[in-house]
Amino acid sequence: MTAPDRDPGLQPERTRLAWRRTTLSATVAAVFAAKQSIHDGVTPAGLSAAALSVLVWLGFLVVAHRRIQALDAPRPAALSHRAALLSAGATVALAAFAVAMVV
Repeated sequence: MTAPDRDPGLQPERTRLAWRRTTLSATVAAVFAAKQSIHDGVTPAGLSAAALSVLVWLGFLVVAHRRIQALDAPRPAALSHRAALLSAGATVALAAFAVAMVV
């Protein structure tokens, strides 16, 4: 027995928009973290924090881009454990950077 053809409806579009919205939020968080880390002048610690924020953001961006591309398939594969851990880790890291910048 074969699986019925997928009726995509609006679900892939909603998922695509959710990934884009989350990517935009991560971009804003990374920019603010980088800006705040070099706000009082460029120091080695501030520069390292800015670089780390950008690196985490790039990791999240790669996962999001791959997931958005996968949604074009008739039956997109499930998000891999590695990609899920990377995106969750990037989100937690950006939140930790935000807390570290405020405190």
